[in-house]
Amino acid sequence: MADTDDFDDAAVGGDDLADKLAALDDVSAERRTAALRGGLADYDLDDEDLAVLDAASEDVSAIAYLPALPVVAIVGRPNVGKSALVNRILGRREAVVEDTPGVTRDRVSYQAEWMNRRFTIVDTGGWEPDARGIDASVAAQAEVAIDLADAVMFVVDSNVGATATDEHVVRLLRKTKKPVYLVANKVDDARLEPQSAALWSLGLGEPHPVSALHGRGVADLLDLVVGKLPEVSAVAKREVGGPRRVAIVGRPNVGKSSLLNKAAGEERVVVNDLAGTTRDPVDEQIELGGKVWRFVDTAGIRRRVHLSQGADFYASLRTSTALEKAEVAVVVLDVTQPISEQDVRIVDLVLESGRALVIAYNKWDLLDDDRRRYLEREIEQNLAHVDWAPRVNISAKTGRHLEKLVPALELALESWDTRIGTGKFNAFLAELVAAHPHPLRGGKQPRILFGTQASSRPPTFVLFTTGFLDPGYRRYIQRRLREIYGFEGSPIVLNMRVRERRQR
Repeated sequence: MADTDDFDDAAVGGDDLADKLAALDDVSAERRTAALRGGLADYDLDDEDLAVLDAASEDVSAIAYLPALPVVAIVGRPNVGKSALVNRILGRREAVVEDTPGVTRDRVSYQAEWMNRRFTIVDTGGWEPDARGIDASVAAQAEVAIDLADAVMFVVDSNVGATATDEHVVRLLRKTKKPVYLVANKVDDARLEPQSAALWSLGLGEPHPVSALHGRGVADLLDLVVGKLPEVSAVAKREVGGPRRVAIVGRPNVGKSSLLNKAAGEERVVVNDLAGTTRDPVDEQIELGGKVWRFVDTAGIRRRVHLSQGADFYASLRTSTALEKAEVAVVVLDVTQPISEQDVRIVDLVLESGRALVIAYNKWDLLDDDRRRYLEREIEQNLAHVDWAPRVNISAKTGRHLEKLVPALELALESWDTRIGTGKFNAFLAELVAAHPHPLRGGKQPRILFGTQASSRPPTFVLFTTGFLDPGYRRYIQRRLREIYGFEGSPIVLNMRVRERRQR
């Protein structure tokens, strides 16, 4: 019995799949697709399945993508229960919860759903305040979160009441035109409700008593918040048309601002050897390679006094939001330094956002032979999962090989926009399965009933199957898609819908 991991290493150079697909005429492809589509009538399909199938298109020029989800930020001083509330909303333990105030987490945003409405939660607990600067820390973090959200939940510990730090944040919240919900947490039973009424004094309207730990009152709060969220985020709103949007991302001090300045041909962004000197993402329209592009520089945020830990949190939050607004990300790596865990995390952030990807290896002019050997080994070890991303070796300071950035961006965006007709995709799947069937699992063999590309930007495929496909087999399908159709510089999303035969 073959193992699906074998498919990852399978030699495929000698097969003729590409030739077979090229020879397939449209009429035959459509006829075969109609037969497969008809066969799905024997299986239990829900409304979402039918919507996916109705969206199946033969128009390869049709670009479809999901709207930007509305963003809800959860702010408040340490240890008021923000992470517990995040976990309660998500219905699973994602955010780290400890009694220690200010437990640092890398990940700050999560996808949530309530009453069939999907939205993004930003948990602003991911920073470690210095006790001396706690007021400034909380206020600064709230400022960023408010700026990047459609609605804000301000969490206060009902048992403690309003503190000076809470008052500090309230002054910011009163200025915003966005909906703010005052959440009185740790109201574990009805006897504790009267003390939450004291929070009216904050001037933010009605306090909503909840117990994040036990779930009490959270459903009512979510009904209220979700009912007033916009369908599409006003902050991370998708734009159609105009210059293609490029986010320059990377850890502090790898040369992001220098790259933007060199591309613009002038000093548009403050460049300083001190890591993290850029405060806000700067949108710049720049002509490069005969085209106008809109660049967003996301060099992080200024490291304030007493806030060295918090800076990473802000940089991560800014990067996430810039990626929402961008179409393609250039991840800048400093080749004079070993590829770090933070570098890999930023690459993974781009993959999670579904944006096209180009990797720029900066400071290439400073590379000696010894470091080059180590670098290639680090790339093999740490970035093998994005070996499909175009790679450019540049010097942002001198401008060396900067002209190679444009073809790489164009290639990645073209892949990101690519759509494969449903007929061609099902023919691809049929040939693939005929050549390398999925191995038996527990005496059964999962079958692919039908496939369609649900959207582009990024290319997202849905497979209707009779059982779960092993990860190795899914990687095999993705790899063959890349070999036949390119997709250089674009992530490929492969979703499964396991369906059972209808009972007669």
